[in-house]
Amino acid sequence: MFFPAKIKVYIITGFFIIGVFPVLADDDDNRTQPAQTTAGQPAVVLSDERRKSSGLESMTLTASNYQPEFTAYGKAIAIQPLLALRSQYLVALAEHKSATARFKLAEQGIKRQQDLYNNDIASKRSLQNQQSQWQTDKALLDASQYRIKAIYDEALVNWGKELADWILSPDSGRLTPFLSGRQILLLITLPANSHLTDDVKEIHIEPSGIRGKAGKATLISAAPQIDSTVQGESYFFQADSGHIRPGMRVAAWIRQQDGDRAGVTIPKSALIWHLDQAFVYIKTGKDRFSRRPVTHFSTTADGYFISGGIEPGEELVTTGAQMLLSEEMRGQIPDEDDD
Repeated sequence: MFFPAKIKVYIITGFFIIGVFPVLADDDDNRTQPAQTTAGQPAVVLSDERRKSSGLESMTLTASNYQPEFTAYGKAIAIQPLLALRSQYLVALAEHKSATARFKLAEQGIKRQQDLYNNDIASKRSLQNQQSQWQTDKALLDASQYRIKAIYDEALVNWGKELADWILSPDSGRLTPFLSGRQILLLITLPANSHLTDDVKEIHIEPSGIRGKAGKATLISAAPQIDSTVQGESYFFQADSGHIRPGMRVAAWIRQQDGDRAGVTIPKSALIWHLDQAFVYIKTGKDRFSRRPVTHFSTTADGYFISGGIEPGEELVTTGAQMLLSEEMRGQIPDEDDD
């Protein structure tokens, strides 16, 4: 039986000694070797046993659509200023009702005094006193009306018409979920030169900034003021409070006006990085896996959306991509004995 042989040359005390020694194949000859795909891309070839032992998993990609989003930021707003305005408004309403009642009495009194004076029953002085009282009550009534208008204008300037109507409505039912803590008020500020399209009524928000954990928030209205540091439009939203508390910063994902994009969605575990470049591994044969660069991808709740370079129907490695990269890099290192 013949064995592969290697020739080794030794120099002993100035003499060349050439020897041929049988060398058995070592463990490195059994390692995974890089191969070439039909497209000329580097690939890794794994035996069935190696694939099973490494826990490699894959999935067949299906077509999916993705609605482009942009990211904005905001914060949870305490509703105490709204409640303070409502309290002032209710007090002003009570004062207005009281002033209205007094003014009506003053009107009745001055009419009665005028009749008495015309019939020479009451003096001119008593009529003048009644007229003075009427003017005082009229001034108090006007002042109460101005007070109500001032509170409404303040609410309108700071909170917008929708929230102003909420807090100044006789029925406070719209505020009940916020008072009970079930809902939280959010102020979201868009990046400069970004706009909220008319058809956007919901966005996704999350204080940790993780898109996959984001919940929905519903639009209330545009905010009348902007954030001077961002110079972007601001909007009020409401959302289930969950673990969001007043004062917390939140990230928001907002649907863009562009139409849906066609492509595939991959799990986050499938994407790996090497030399600042993103890659995935595609199964191109029974035992062959090819590395595929990913140049553009978008984060989604389920992973990453890719609109080009990977097609539906291809088999994607979802677990074990990092191992394949290690095997590929290892296979590119030349043997010491190959010198």
